[in-house]
Amino acid sequence: MITLMTEKTQSAPADETSLARDAVVNVDAFAELYRRHVTRVYRYHAAHTGNVKDAEDLTSQTFMAALEGIRSFRGDAPFSAWLMGIASKKRFLFFRGRKPEVPIEAALHIPSPSLPTDKAAFSRLQIESISRALKQINADRAEALILRFFGELSMAETGRVLNKSEAAAKMLVARGLQDLRERTSLALEVEK
Repeated sequence: MITLMTEKTQSAPADETSLARDAVVNVDAFAELYRRHVTRVYRYHAAHTGNVKDAEDLTSQTFMAALEGIRSFRGDAPFSAWLMGIASKKRFLFFRGRKPEVPIEAALHIPSPSLPTDKAAFSRLQIESISRALKQINADRAEALILRFFGELSMAETGRVLNKSEAAAKMLVARGLQDLRERTSLALEVEK
């Protein structure tokens, strides 16, 4: 299993680098990049805004900026990190001059008809608990957790977006999870 994940991780960035290069002249290549990353970008914005409309608007702005700036993608970092960097800048501009509200439950609430009602209710309670706790912890740690888990970035990608080393990103995530454990009754686990 680990070997398969490693092979996927190594081939995906090369594939996305090729797609990004093709996207300069091929709208279908950009559409594929959009399809691969729209959920993570939306969840990232929803985690910060707590509002579907604002998250949708910021997601749209992020992809418009990515399309306009696709020529600047060099391929020296994963496309997802480059894209989440744009998302982070859009978020910063959105919140300039106003205090963000961060109800995380909006970022994860994707109804599933197969999820029993009791499990859905428990899941919602867990998310609400995490949302309250994220508001109480250090902003850098909260941002690292949101990028890692809602933005689905690797530790290295999270570090790139935060302009920190991978080790610093790991430390922020680990300390952020510890902060969350102290503020919630949940036993959160990180995949190493």
